[in-house]
Amino acid sequence: MIQKPYLLFLGDAPDPLAAKVAQGIRDWRPDNAVGQFRLPGCKADLGLPDMDLAEARAAGAKTLVIGVANRGGVISQSWKKVLVGALEEGFDLASGLHNLLRDEPDLVAVAEATGRSLHDVRVPDVDYPIANGKKRTGKRCLAVGTDCSVGKMYTALAMDREMKARSLKSSFRATGQTGILITGSGVPLDAVIADFMAGAVEWLTPDNDPDHWDHIEGQGSLFHVSYSGVTMALIHGGQPDAMILCHEPTRPHMRGLPDYALPSLEDLRDTALHLARVANPACRVVGISVNTANMGEDEAPAYLAEVEGRMGLPAVDPFRYGAGRLVDALLAS
Repeated sequence: MIQKPYLLFLGDAPDPLAAKVAQGIRDWRPDNAVGQFRLPGCKADLGLPDMDLAEARAAGAKTLVIGVANRGGVISQSWKKVLVGALEEGFDLASGLHNLLRDEPDLVAVAEATGRSLHDVRVPDVDYPIANGKKRTGKRCLAVGTDCSVGKMYTALAMDREMKARSLKSSFRATGQTGILITGSGVPLDAVIADFMAGAVEWLTPDNDPDHWDHIEGQGSLFHVSYSGVTMALIHGGQPDAMILCHEPTRPHMRGLPDYALPSLEDLRDTALHLARVANPACRVVGISVNTANMGEDEAPAYLAEVEGRMGLPAVDPFRYGAGRLVDALLAS
């Protein structure tokens, strides 16, 4: 078990989106976030108190969480002094990077010498099966995006929270490091061997009550040439009964791919639905989740109204305005 609360390490994140792991913890488990630790030049700020290691320990923090999700998921050498110092100060370390803490000899040596723990949450710990495509009982909703990091996890979490507030049967199913750190369980899908990814999603979303909804955390994008494979595994392994389209309208290009423009919501709808109906012919797109964090108070509602009118589906920012209308659409599907 990862000890709580956390000091969130933002490192030298080049922009706020690079600290999305820490941002997710701050937004969905604020009681677990004591403060933030930033290196010089960090361009992310969670609005939490800036603390050094000693201050955070005095405030009760027990684990330093690497809250950065950089391209390739690597532990930067510029972070090492802080990570070693955290272990010596009495912190455990937790990370969701592909570059595992346990594979860093210097960190392992210090952890052993100080009796501290290294937690790598992006390590599959189950022998997942190969997908069989058999229909399962219960219902499933999958968030799919025009790009990476557009709000798929926030959408699933918001819809799960809304359904629980209505005393409806619902579960959030984490498929990435941030979701796992928030909820404490899930499948680190992009670390699963490719042949077993769809099977891992089947395992994660087993048979359930007929009126129970699994809200599956989306990953990647069908249109992102770097990360489309994980999205396909979710679509076929999840066999969703419903999908929510997720979009961030202020992006100049795909995340990390300046030569690639974002697809339209219409393209996403048609492509995702065609592929989803391979595994579940009854799948439907029921709503649109728009990340309006970079839009003003007047601009955001106007954009949502335009999208809703154009697409004929409820379009909301579930984190900003609540997920009620998306849940209404889901239940009516």
